[in-house]
Amino acid sequence: MRRVIITGARGFIGQQTLQYLDRKNFEIHSITTHQNVESGNQGVIWHTTDLLNAQECYDLFNTVNPSHLLHFAWYTEPGKYRISEKNIDWLHASLLILKYFNKFNGERVTFAGTCFEYDLNYGFCSENVTPDRPRTLYSMCKNSLRQVSESFCAQNDISFSWGRIFFLYGPHEHPSRLVPSVIISLLKGEQAKVTHGKQIRDFLYSEDVASAMVALMESDVKGTVNIGSGVPVSIKDIVNKISLILGRTELIRYGAIQTPEDDPPLIVADVRRLNNEVGWKQRYNLDAGLDKAIQWWKKAIQ
Repeated sequence: MRRVIITGARGFIGQQTLQYLDRKNFEIHSITTHQNVESGNQGVIWHTTDLLNAQECYDLFNTVNPSHLLHFAWYTEPGKYRISEKNIDWLHASLLILKYFNKFNGERVTFAGTCFEYDLNYGFCSENVTPDRPRTLYSMCKNSLRQVSESFCAQNDISFSWGRIFFLYGPHEHPSRLVPSVIISLLKGEQAKVTHGKQIRDFLYSEDVASAMVALMESDVKGTVNIGSGVPVSIKDIVNKISLILGRTELIRYGAIQTPEDDPPLIVADVRRLNNEVGWKQRYNLDAGLDKAIQWWKKAIQ
């Protein structure tokens, strides 16, 4: 049986991958920094490991000897992650993870990247066409990891794939992010302050992101693959949908938050590789995903 290590397995996306992994084909090893993890996922083996500690990381790979690696772990605190020096720590740690994966005969690796590696002035982002132009320390470190990892894997006969994740939302999301911040404000009867909302983006429900990343890992597709819906939607449309579902349209305050001057007007994924080569199809459209997110947050803030 093949063994897979999932880093960031208690994170926003990582925790949702467990339901999509085939337990008949994989022995699943989930990594967390939390002590005494209680998991309802049968057949999942949990490891409490600090991946920023080289010795603990080495011991993990020596013990598990995985054939597959699905790497989500990174620093993602909203409002801080884009410029944080912790990006450098995770770049270094991720390269060590890959080094140890190779040392213990790993075969297939899938890393989580970001759409912010692209030159977003192009708007429509296609893997083999749109050039890279990361602008923040976060996206620069991610893109550097991709470049070095792809070369290292080719040199060592490891199958490498990189899922560039676009915009996402869903359960367990940080409450300060767009979708949960609007939902929570309206549920509390408070004003929901947003930008002008004219930006066009590509949003995908978090369960779909998780299933797409698992599908990519289980496929033979190599290189960069966009993880998105391929459907353009304005921020204003998303906020309007939430307010209509909750019946609180009067609480939306467009323009209350200033939009950065360099904020791209359009960011949408070309998902032809994901759909045609990986063979993945979206399960939740925007209406269905928002409804599920709202129901989750209703329970979460009770």
